[in-house]
Amino acid sequence: MTLRLRNLASGSAGNATLVEARSSHHTTRLLIDCGLRPAELERRLQRCDLALADLDAVFITHEHSDHVGHARTLTERYPIPLWMSEGTRRACEVHTWALQPDQLQLARDGEPVVIQDLCLHPFTVPHDAREPLQLRCTDGNRVLGVVTDLGHVSRHVVESLQACHALFLETNHEPDKVWQSNYPDFLKRRILGDLGHLSNAQAAELLAQVLHDNLRTVIAAHLSERNNAPEQAQAALSRVLGCSPHEVPVAHQAEGSDWFDV
Repeated sequence: MTLRLRNLASGSAGNATLVEARSSHHTTRLLIDCGLRPAELERRLQRCDLALADLDAVFITHEHSDHVGHARTLTERYPIPLWMSEGTRRACEVHTWALQPDQLQLARDGEPVVIQDLCLHPFTVPHDAREPLQLRCTDGNRVLGVVTDLGHVSRHVVESLQACHALFLETNHEPDKVWQSNYPDFLKRRILGDLGHLSNAQAAELLAQVLHDNLRTVIAAHLSERNNAPEQAQAALSRVLGCSPHEVPVAHQAEGSDWFDV
């Protein structure tokens, strides 16, 4: 069995991450978030010789448009199982979507979700959404942690990310850049608040609390195009990892990332 991920887009303009569990007989493909239009998502899937019809399930982490914005169009067009929390369902008014019977599935903090060869362990995070969930994904052998869109590092987040072999980790901003930006004050306070987004330093603090010898891959994710730079995110994480900044991969808005084995 092989577990791997490839980010298709990461940032405030739209998010989508592909997770694969591969055996000799079967491949399970999960799309985490759907902030890209189906045509653009299809185009990015084609880069890795895949199509929308190859997806086995979609998991929506929360209701913000850069994560759920095009899930309705996708899942109405393709009868793919759609997972989200009850809070996200209410916020998205999913009852108005034209889904197939039983297509919508509800996920809860601490309750495992089995999707063929993948087992997901959703966990709540502190973010300004109704019931946001991030994920710990495993094929029974390797463990991947996916954690973006949180304002601070809670004990529950740290506990949920122990013993991961790979981590897709939000490194959203540098606080000084946010304060110096032309954003309105309310937006600055939101980003920097306890329910906003992780700074590079906060991401590094989280990484230090979950670091162990078998955590081999850490991908910097959800970078703000205005209030961060890849070099700053890489520098913050590399100091914890004890490696060169250039060895820390970054998921980008326009091109996502390469495949990474977990």
